[in-house]
Amino acid sequence: MPRTLTVGQLIHQLQTLDHNQPVFLAINPDWPFAHRISQVITVTDGPSSPVYIAENGQEGYLPPAIRTELAWP
Repeated sequence: MPRTLTVGQLIHQLQTLDHNQPVFLAINPDWPFAHRISQVITVTDGPSSPVYIAENGQEGYLPPAIRTELAWP
């Protein structure tokens, strides 16, 4: 079962990085691409409401080192 990352866990992983670095989503292990992020959207249905990160276009293939780190072909 996939593990769900929380906002706190994401912030913890990102807080030590340069705030000017671009951020991409790595998508689809069958065709490993990098996608740009456009905005973050929340649905206010309660205290554990999900947060969605919207995709904003494809950047290109993921570098081989990233695919290796993710154990993707």
